[in-house]
Amino acid sequence: MTDQRPRTAQEPLNADEVLDVVDEQDRVVGQAPRAVAYARRLRTRCAFILVRDAEDRIFVHRRTPRKLVFPSHYDMFVGGVVGTGESYDQAALREAEEELGVSGLPRPEPLFRFLYETPEHTWWSAVYQVRCTLPVAPQKAEIDWHAFLSEEELARQLDVWPWTPDGLAAYRELTARRAAGEG
Repeated sequence: MTDQRPRTAQEPLNADEVLDVVDEQDRVVGQAPRAVAYARRLRTRCAFILVRDAEDRIFVHRRTPRKLVFPSHYDMFVGGVVGTGESYDQAALREAEEELGVSGLPRPEPLFRFLYETPEHTWWSAVYQVRCTLPVAPQKAEIDWHAFLSEEELARQLDVWPWTPDGLAAYRELTARRAAGEG
């Protein structure tokens, strides 16, 4: 049963959303509300989408303070959790369109998967890329600020801004793979 009370400005977003819980091989072993999954460090699934505009700049944004995980942090990916029974591909398109505030986005291209694990969090992560030539209107409930930055502008901010640790891990993995000629 979903909590129907009105949310206050300080309450985290989507804490009651039910997610699939997965094992070390990314097989579904149960379900749990997002807040419970995070509090108990249950492994879930997440999609990361690197969005480039027509000039090859990367969409960068700052998360709102109401986000349940990594509030007010910057991210170079849009994306989020994979819903119960949803595929990574479905979640990638849904999350990209929702967060960018667009419809008719091309299907994001899958790049790789990796297991993100820290003492606090763990999720299987599928990384995608997509080109967005549509005007964006990001969700105000999820995104406080946004811009399209060149790779050089983004690189200058990596040690300056507070980044989502999972997004930063995904970006470093992506750049390492590209440097090794894998993408």
